[in-house]
Amino acid sequence: MVDSTPGRVRWTRRTVGLPVTSEHRFRATESTGDVSAVLVRPREAWCLYVFGHGAGAGMHHAFMEATAGLLAERGIATFRYQFPYMQAGRKVPNRAQILGETVRNAISTATSLAPDLSILAGGKSMGGRMTSVAASTAPLHSVRGLAFFGFPLHPRGRESSERGDHLPDVGLPMLFLQGTRDRLANLDLLRPVLDAIEPAPTLHVVEGADHGFHVLKRSGRTDTEVLEQICDVFANWAGRVI
Repeated sequence: MVDSTPGRVRWTRRTVGLPVTSEHRFRATESTGDVSAVLVRPREAWCLYVFGHGAGAGMHHAFMEATAGLLAERGIATFRYQFPYMQAGRKVPNRAQILGETVRNAISTATSLAPDLSILAGGKSMGGRMTSVAASTAPLHSVRGLAFFGFPLHPRGRESSERGDHLPDVGLPMLFLQGTRDRLANLDLLRPVLDAIEPAPTLHVVEGADHGFHVLKRSGRTDTEVLEQICDVFANWAGRVI
């Protein structure tokens, strides 16, 4: 495992044009039908991140939109998409097989929309975990690496590392962006899981951040500053992977 610390952030923001945003639909699975998606592409994009949402909020959640905007400032395009249950207005996620197939079809659609860009994939919480599960069962076409904004290692209050058992089978470079106050990922449980993985994943720990990367006022930082920092880390990592 490679530890990434704030002191090692070296990203220098490049000047990019205003991003072009376009709305799309694609077939998630044959049984669930089409879902919505949004492509945000800066004019000087150098890679594309297929960005799945968390279990409780869809692709238009404030975190998803803010992250897409900050990544665009760093030349990284994003393809956000809905999982079928969210598209249908339901609260309970689909079965893992449906979620995994949706991930694969989202990646396929994103690749067809931006065939000139290198592809990264992952997401916020559940969206990232289901991307990793899909990658562990069969290769994700054209994907160069996976990035997780708050990997959910266990349910709140039921700490275990079982949800990380599949990670050694992913076989891709991985970036884990995690907060020290994240109640869905005890770092003492996550670190041993990552230590056993090849190639060695990168772990960036945000002191004082919770699962949504919110920090307490007494930290001396704002949520916006934290999100800027982790997007810098993402851009540095992406530059090494691609």
